[in-house]
This record gives sequence, structure tokens and C-alpha cells, in this order.
Amino acid sequence: MIQPSTAAAAPSSGASWDPAWETVYRTQAWGQYPSEHVIRFVARRWYRVADRSRVRLLDLGSGPGATTWYVAREGFSAAAIDGSTTAIQQLETRLSKDGLIVDAAVGDLAALPWPDASFDGVIDNASMYANRYADCERIIREVRRVLKPGGAFFSASFTDRTWGYGTGTVVEPGGYTDIPEGPLAGKGMSLFFSRARLTELLRSFASTHMERAAWTLGEEQHTVEMWIVSCER
Repeated sequence: MIQPSTAAAAPSSGASWDPAWETVYRTQAWGQYPSEHVIRFVARRWYRVADRSRVRLLDLGSGPGATTWYVAREGFSAAAIDGSTTAIQQLETRLSKDGLIVDAAVGDLAALPWPDASFDGVIDNASMYANRYADCERIIREVRRVLKPGGAFFSASFTDRTWGYGTGTVVEPGGYTDIPEGPLAGKGMSLFFSRARLTELLRSFASTHMERAAWTLGEEQHTVEMWIVSCER
């Protein structure tokens, strides 16, 4: 079940959230499990902690809660935020079936409703990319604010070699809406990152580690490629 957030109330949809995702969550089935990259990030840092309940992790842009569910089932203290009321309702339904309790909020990723130094880790499993670059900068400032000193940040985002890049309506450099094809078609605003631009965005972290993960679709006719990034505050 959802534990009411002890943080200050957040707006139901912030400026950094594309309302197109409300339609996506209402009309499309979503993944039930987190990516292997998320599991590896969590496992390497916190699986050996004797009391996992003392480790507090935030699922940033949680959607229906695949990562939140995983974090809570593994015994960590889980929190989640998404701009979509539907997504948080779906998260609540899923977690209640397993008797899991999380601190969840509907709100703006660029105005997180938690105090400074609240989390040991923040996980962005492909949510920040769905924003303009200026909003991504605001999100990163908030991530650093709510991370404890020495805390870790995971982020997965699409590279500028992903199917769909360069199509649709140009919003800003690397950013498009109305993408007609590929995995981001019908998903509203999408920001594709070059290495240089992502490095600049994450410049305020003490250390940053970047890798790429790619796969093909359509009998190898198309490529989907993601940045897999971990940072330390």
C-alpha cells in the first residue's frame, strides 16, 4: 500500500511533466520488472547492508512502479514520484497485493516534495529524458538536493543514435515531439542526449560513470541505444 508522504504537498502535474504520459498509462500495459541495469546499480551498492530498511531509495518518474516494487520487495525503504495520477494509482494497486509500503507522491520531478539529504540513492529509469533540457537541469539540482552526501544517482536515457532521433517536431536541440516511429512514438516530448550534452548536465556530481547499452529491432533494421549512468554526490 501507499504510505502518505510526510513531505509537503506537491502539484498534481508540474511544469517538467508531459501530460501525454497520462494517456500512455491509461491505454498501454507497462513493464512489470525493472531493468537489469537498475538491479545491478542497487545490488552493487546496497545488497550487503545488514539492515536494508535503513537504505532509502527514490524511484524518480516511477510510472506504475516496477522499480519501486523491486526496491520495496528487496527490503529497502522505497519512495516514488510521478506526474501521472494514473501511474501512482497503478503503483498503489500493485504494491498493495504484496503488502508493500512506500512513500509515494504525485508531483513534479523538478520540485521534489522531500527535505534535503533524504535519500541514499535516486533512480531515474528513463524518465528525465521526457523533458526539455532546462527542466532536466532543474531535476538534477533537485536530485542533488535530496541525496545524502556520498549518495548515488542512476540514470538511463536515450542517445542520439536511437531510432526516432531527428524525426517529428523540433522543440530544441536534441528534443522532439510528435515522433512518428520508434520506441518513443506517441510518448510526447523526448530529449536524445549526446555524450557531451549529458556530461554537461551531470557536471555537478563528484564523479560520473557512463556506459552505452544498445539493441536492435525489426530484424536489425533499427537501433535503440541508451546511456547507463551512475553518479556520486
